[in-house]
Formats: sequence, C-alpha cells, structure tokens
Amino acid sequence: MSQAALRGLVVAGAMSGVGKTTLTLGLIAAFRRRGLVVQPFKVGPDFIDPGHHTQAAGRPSATLDGWMLPREENLAVFARWAAGAQVAVVEGVMGLFDGLDGQSEAGSTAQMAKWLRLPVLLVVDARSLARSAAALVLGFASFDPELCLAGVVFNRVGSPAHLEYLREAMAQVPQVPCLGGVPREEGVGIPERHLGLTTAEDHPLSPKYLERLADLVEAHLDLEGLWAALPEVPLPPQPPQAAPPPEVRLGVARDRAFCFYYPDNLEWLRLSGAELVAFSPLQDRALPPEVHGLYFGGGYPELAAAELAANTAFLADLRAKAAAGLPIYAECGGLMYLGEEIRDLQGTAHAMAGILPLRFRLRPRLAALGYREVTLAADTLLGPAGTVLRGHEFHYSDIVAADAALERVYCITPRRGGAGSREGYTRGNILASYIHLHFGSQPVAAAALVAACKKFKNSYKNN
Repeated sequence: MSQAALRGLVVAGAMSGVGKTTLTLGLIAAFRRRGLVVQPFKVGPDFIDPGHHTQAAGRPSATLDGWMLPREENLAVFARWAAGAQVAVVEGVMGLFDGLDGQSEAGSTAQMAKWLRLPVLLVVDARSLARSAAALVLGFASFDPELCLAGVVFNRVGSPAHLEYLREAMAQVPQVPCLGGVPREEGVGIPERHLGLTTAEDHPLSPKYLERLADLVEAHLDLEGLWAALPEVPLPPQPPQAAPPPEVRLGVARDRAFCFYYPDNLEWLRLSGAELVAFSPLQDRALPPEVHGLYFGGGYPELAAAELAANTAFLADLRAKAAAGLPIYAECGGLMYLGEEIRDLQGTAHAMAGILPLRFRLRPRLAALGYREVTLAADTLLGPAGTVLRGHEFHYSDIVAADAALERVYCITPRRGGAGSREGYTRGNILASYIHLHFGSQPVAAAALVAACKKFKNSYKNN
C-alpha cells in the first residue's frame, strides 16, 4: 500500500445496526498495522462512535454533518483534520441514503460522500440474506448514479458456504465488487446500555480488542482490492491556522461524566485565544488555578451522580467561582450538573451544584432527540441577540422543577419546523442548555465565549 498521498473512503450501512462501527474500527486498526496514518471522521452529531475512533486511530475523530454545518465548513473540517494522514476513514450515519427527510439526500451519508468525492464501502448484514443480497446491493448501486461504490462487504456471515452463495449472487451485479464477508463472532461488538453504546471513557478499547478486529478484517476482507479502489484525495492548500498566544485560560471538564465535545469546538476556542485546561469534577478537589471561564460538555453525569455529589469540595469551589461571576457555558450533562439535583431511575436524588434552580429526573425512555436551530433572544456568552447557531439534542432526562423566573434566551426551531420553544437557561454569567451546539455553524460563538472570559479576567485583575 502506497503511503505517499491521502486516500479515503466512506463506510456506510444498508441500514442502522449492520455493524459499520465495528467494521470501521477494524479497518482503522488494519490500516494502522500497515504503517498508515489514519484520520477518522463520523457523519452526524454522534459523540460515542468518534470516541472509539479516536482510541483506535490515535487521532481525534472529527464530526461532519450536512445539517449543522454548511458544505464549505464540512470540506474545511475534512481538509483540516486529514492533513498529514495517508487514509481517511469516514463512518456514515444510519443507512446510506437516510437523511433529513424522504425526498432529498440532505444530511445523508450519500450527500457527504459526494461532497468529499469519496467512494463508499457498503456494509450489508447478511444474517437473513442469500440471493436477495444481490438485489439489495443493485438497488443501492443504481439509486444514485452520481455515487461511487467501492464495493460491498457482508457482515455476520453464517458460514463459508453462505459467503460463497452471496458471491455467486453478486456475480449478477458486476459493477459492485464483493470485497468479503465477516463471519458472526461473539464478543466483537461494543457493549450497549439503555443510553446506547458505552463510551470510550467507560469502555476503553484494549489493544488486544483492536488487534482482534484487525485480524478479522485482514482475514475476511480484500484489503488490497479495497485500497486499489480508493482514489487519491487532493486536499486544498491549508492557510496557516496557528492559534494566537492565549489570552485566557478556559477550563474544560474532561472525565467519564463529561466527555462529549466536538473537536472543532475546542479548535475554534483555541483559535480564538483560549488555553484549554482540562479538569475533572469527579476527581479534582478544586478548579484549576487562574481559569477565566468554564466549559462543561455533555456526557453521562447520571451514571456517576453519587460520585459527583460526594465531591463536595469541588462543588463548593465551583459555587464560589460562579458567585464571583466566572463565565460558565454548559451543554446537556453539564446543564444537569449545574442544577440542584439528578434523580436516577431508582428514584434516588443526588445533589448537584445548585447553581441553577433546576431539578432533573432520568427516564427509562428517550426524552428528546433531534437537530435544533437556536436564535439568541438576548446577548449571551455565545454572542449578541439575533445570533443563529445549530446543534443537536439527545437525552434521557427531563426537567421536573424549574424556577419560573429563570431567564431562557434560546428561541429554538425544530429541524422539521413546527412550534418553537424557549430554552437556554441563563443567570449571571452562566449559560446552559440541553442542546449540543456546533461552533462551526456560527464561529462567532467561540470568539464571544473567549471575549467573555477575557472581560472576567480584566475585571478580576482590577478588583
């Protein structure tokens, strides 16, 4: 395999649940075994798959999204993160053509593949398929003539005879090479819970596990044939993006309770003049010294609620800093942590920071899911009134008690339209919401947050 120029592919499924994450991880591990530098990407707003990609590749997995980000920003994200790599592996979302609606390719993996000009490796679950597999693949190959399929790989193949049956059927679809079939094998899938796949922080991928995935891919896929089908990807010249000398220190909560961050959000903050300082609400007894703002991302604080509540020293320090006017921006799990309590599925209440007059309860079913467009109704940490941002909402908790006087500064428009709503809770120098915003949808947001931190820093010096 030549290592001179970047090549790339999109790993897409015929539908959700076909095993494309496991296959993506196996490809990343197999390519790395061959000495290639692999840059992973994930289509869609998911945080969990990118966390596993990052562990497998040794490089952060960046987010590509056809709704949250405009086409030009997606291309810029791809070029920025793929620089210096030999192969880009992009994991798709849902089925290949599934997107924002049933009428267009908007937001789909297919759209992203065409934007990036990358061929698609189609993953098909073969558990209940034989000759019909060829008809299915033919449909995918002919549905959009502008899309290039590098080949198909069958997953969960029952036996060598089953694979031979599939290969015979695929002879009737000669335009799509059959690049192999991965047998059913216990223990290679990432564990799941009611919240979805376990995170990389809760379930780190061991070197042994990644070696096993690489072995599976090498034994059952035609990697050389796949490599030959991948075109070289010309990247546009990248303008220098050296971060300026840091003007402020921004604390970022990073542990197994708070681990959901878009890598580009952090890059936008660095490029806006922030030095990012990691801290752990689970383990640290106090905030890092001389921070001028805080960023609490999402995650699963409910799974560590007892430990978070027990760290009373950290909670006291956080309350004191918030009372002093320290800018704090929080998303989803971070919002829950800033509230008064989290009540778990067993009904046990765990006291949180109590900075915002909100109480949360876990639900056994999904409480909210979907893209959101946010228009700021007032000046906030993320920009002036009228600023528009895009993001995604996904959580199993809801608010069961809220102070009616708490200001809400987000005017939210659901992606498919309909009645809007108000959210985005603010008090003093705090802004918190269930929505994970992508700063690439509105780069002024990162600059505004850094500016608020700088203002706090200057006022603190003058006092």
